Amino acid sequence: VEFYAPWCGHCQKLAPEWEKAAKALKGIVKVGAVDMTTDQNVGAPYNIQGFPTIKFFGDNKKSPLDYNSGRTAKEITNFAIKQSEQIVNKRLTGKSQQSTSDSSEKDVVVLTDSNFEETVLKSKDMWLVEFYAPWCGHCQKLAPEWEKAAKALKGIVKVGAVDMTTDQNVGAPYNIQGFPTIKFFGDNKKSPLDYNSGRTAKEITNFAIKQSEQIVNKRLTGKSQQSTSDSSEKDVVVLTDSNFEETVLKSKDMWLVEFYAPW
Repeated sequence: VEFYAPWCGHCQKLAPEWEKAAKALKGIVKVGAVDMTTDQNVGAPYNIQGFPTIKFFGDNKKSPLDYNSGRTAKEITNFAIKQSEQIVNKRLTGKSQQSTSDSSEKDVVVLTDSNFEETVLKSKDMWLVEFYAPWCGHCQKLAPEWEKAAKALKGIVKVGAVDMTTDQNVGAPYNIQGFPTIKFFGDNKKSPLDYNSGRTAKEITNFAIKQSEQIVNKRLTGKSQQSTSDSSEKDVVVLTDSNFEETVLKSKDMWLVEFYAPW
């Protein structure tokens, strides 16, 4: 999150890089901005001393992390990915302050013939999807690690599973030869990437973060197949007194917020 003032020269200089970073991080880390000339109540708890002030809201939304590095899109995105990776690793080792208040919400999304297109293929999110059969011993062995990976990646990369005994149409385009088959759906949803590494939660999450980082870097250099079909949707979310709590503080997503002044 960026806390800014519209009159602030440094904020104006940052603006195009902030937009670039937001576009590059889309579907991985959410990016927002708070105009401190109109919505100063948002910044009140964070002791904003100057503009722009940038904070990263991870698992512990009550204690965001200050961003004090460079002002290029590359430096900003590197920081966001690095923080996300650290959060994932803390979750895996039980050292995170990840909320369990919505424990009724499944970490692994059940994907079917009826929801796969809308949920995965039309999504801006990154997806790691397992195609499995309930009778498959390897799938049964993977299950607890897959759950752990899903919980660790929550709010960064979405994790789902397709039961190929009931929803085989989902897997038809992907030439599934055995179970479990795992695929990563990045920017080019028509051509997912095969996952062929180890079956531990750590190895799975390492892969997901690495792929996300590569996608961000491709987007920054214009080499990605990122869709622009929803170009009307803002990459930088406008955060205000009225939406900050619901949008950021109660969210499971990672947030990078700029507090700024327009002057």
